[in-house]
Amino acid sequence: MKRFEGKVAVVTGAGGGIGSAIARRLSAEGALVVVTDVNTEAAAEVVSGIEAEGGRAAAMTADISNKAACFGLIEQAFALRGRLDVLVNNAGINTRGNLLSLSDEDWDVSFAVNLDSMFHLCRAVLPLMIAAGGGAIVNTASQWGLYPAPNHIAYNTTKAAVAAFTQNLARDYAPDRVRVNAVCPGEIHTPMLEAGVKRSGRTIADLDKLVPFGRIGKPDEVAALVAFLASDEAAFMCGSLVEITGAQAVA
Repeated sequence: MKRFEGKVAVVTGAGGGIGSAIARRLSAEGALVVVTDVNTEAAAEVVSGIEAEGGRAAAMTADISNKAACFGLIEQAFALRGRLDVLVNNAGINTRGNLLSLSDEDWDVSFAVNLDSMFHLCRAVLPLMIAAGGGAIVNTASQWGLYPAPNHIAYNTTKAAVAAFTQNLARDYAPDRVRVNAVCPGEIHTPMLEAGVKRSGRTIADLDKLVPFGRIGKPDEVAALVAFLASDEAAFMCGSLVEITGAQAVA
């Protein structure tokens, strides 16, 4: 399928497990993908992989916790082709701990990366999409934003806010044909998850047993869902929070 032929897509956090899978999927379907990450080397590596497979991509380093960086990123991405069709707000951090164990900085940086970045990026991109007659924004929320897991209050709260932000944005800008949806993944096998599992003393096999489907998810599966929501095939989906969990309750 080439659902994004001739289109330009920005993916934040694209140096990570889910983000890189999203970038590869959109590129494979014809998009010029702006691979954005705070880690310059990680972004460049993803671009190299995309180009090796015959796709088109550009790496842009940005600290999206910074307002000016968000607006600068959208400006640079738009300048590549004079259009910006898809924005995937995927970047996020998972700060662990209950309320009394968190520092002020833990709380503030969680909101800056997980929520405030979407506020700034969407403010920058919406005028461009409206002027073009429409566009698609897909946000990465979380199953834990809908059903909070213990000892992750900063992460859970920010992801709940992402869900609310998504639905509010969708209802405000649907008349402009800007579709806004969110994916809400459960446990997905990424380097970030592996690091957390190692710290906890559990194994991936332990997590697999908690999922009715028999295993945790794969980044490519989340990427396929993001690509669908960003595509014209999902033309009537706007304001949806789509869980992708293998029927798992909160771990």
